[in-house]
Amino acid sequence: MADRDRRGAERRGRLAEFQAAWWLRLKGYSILAERVKLPVGEIDLIARRGETLTFVEVKQRPSLEQARQAVSVRNWQRIAHAAEIWAARYAPAAELDWRFDLVAVTRFHVPRHFPDYWRPA
Repeated sequence: MADRDRRGAERRGRLAEFQAAWWLRLKGYSILAERVKLPVGEIDLIARRGETLTFVEVKQRPSLEQARQAVSVRNWQRIAHAAEIWAARYAPAAELDWRFDLVAVTRFHVPRHFPDYWRPA
């Protein structure tokens, strides 16, 4: 039973990431990478628009407020560490501004994009 629940959660997460990528493309972003897994953490989406490199965390929850609260500071720190490692391999990253965004996905609504949602201390 738990295995089926986990597969369902994985499926919903992939669908939410697909919806978030679609929404960002409509807003003029280029998606550079999806589901980047590194030893220090995972980045859901990496996007670029103009001179801004954006590391995006996608959260699918029943409500917008639950999605906004679903990422802890520790999780953001892991994402930031993973972003540093990824950017070291992506030559143009040194010339770009970086940002950490959140895309919240809720049922029956378009994804909600929160630019510059978090900043490393």
